[in-house]
Amino acid sequence: MEVLFYLLIFAILILLFILLKDKNLLITIVCSIFIIEIILAPKLCIDGVISGSLLFFYKVFPSLFSFLVVSNIILSCDGVYIYSKLIGKALCKPLRLPTNCSFVLIISTLCGYPLGAKYACQLYEKKIIDLFTCERLLNIASNASPLFMLGSVGVSMLKSSFIGYILLLSNLLSCIVMSFLIPSKKTYYKPIAYRNHSHESENIGKVFKNSIEDSLKNCISIGGFVILFSVVNSILKNNILFNLLISSISRITHISGNIMEGIFLGMIEMTNGCSLISSSTASLNLKIILVSFLFTFSGLSIISQVYSFTYKFKISLKKYSLRKILQGIICSIFSLSLYNLFSLKLSQETFLPYYKITTYFNNLFILTIILLITPWILYKLKQLFHVS
Repeated sequence: MEVLFYLLIFAILILLFILLKDKNLLITIVCSIFIIEIILAPKLCIDGVISGSLLFFYKVFPSLFSFLVVSNIILSCDGVYIYSKLIGKALCKPLRLPTNCSFVLIISTLCGYPLGAKYACQLYEKKIIDLFTCERLLNIASNASPLFMLGSVGVSMLKSSFIGYILLLSNLLSCIVMSFLIPSKKTYYKPIAYRNHSHESENIGKVFKNSIEDSLKNCISIGGFVILFSVVNSILKNNILFNLLISSISRITHISGNIMEGIFLGMIEMTNGCSLISSSTASLNLKIILVSFLFTFSGLSIISQVYSFTYKFKISLKKYSLRKILQGIICSIFSLSLYNLFSLKLSQETFLPYYKITTYFNNLFILTIILLITPWILYKLKQLFHVS
């Protein structure tokens, strides 16, 4: 029986290799199998749709919609120019990006996938950045949201806010490393509109209307991807062949079945994968490595959402995906190293309770940042608005 199973897997791999040469044939076969699954197991598909809908309406939509509306208003009110003048050099120069990218970097850091891709493509569409810069920006401004890393993964799944902060820091550091690994230009494209800057104010009512309409349209599109991949995961979880594949790989590699299932499903949709890995019996170090990789790589669901913004342009999705894999590996290395480093340091501080140490350093860090940036922001505001 086991020999027949391996022969079947080998035959499927050969078939996929042949079909990849004809994408239309491959897509037709995959969709036909999907339709058969829906007919054979309608309850599974309905449960998947309900699960995806609940995830979207209760977790994704509430945070995403407000960010989209506010970001669209900022863009309509010349926010890219204002941000580039205020913090463009400080934020973009170390990353070897033009100052016009500062707004996208901030939005991506605050809100996460897939807003970095959306606004990077929007800057290119408005001819504020060139195609080469847009490709770099897609991988640099490419983060999971802080709320997901701190709340969902750190506190809810791994039961530690400390680990959540480690994951957040590692993700940001991996983006910085990617900015040095991805080749850059010495000179950047400078559109005529930004050499002699002039901006005409639009009617505020029209700005609000367009921002809300665009935000709803993008939210519906993203919701569709979330629900679709929730159905795919639901079908795979209950598929005999998939479970047989997982158990066989687990037996060969001596890796827990839950871990293997988490990796496979996480490569499709990261939230599911992170949850399965976090609830497994694996060591904490292994959990941190795998979870870091999954939310940095982002999975096929997020990559599909990114593609929904990039398909109009000559941007290589293959190159983007390979860079995301590399970034995931870098983030895993950072996460494990920082966790072990800070755990060792904290264990040596026997004279203070853990919560007092973290509170003290958090307050000190915030105060230092405020003292450093306040004079600089005031000086930049004075330059921008010509206040004497």
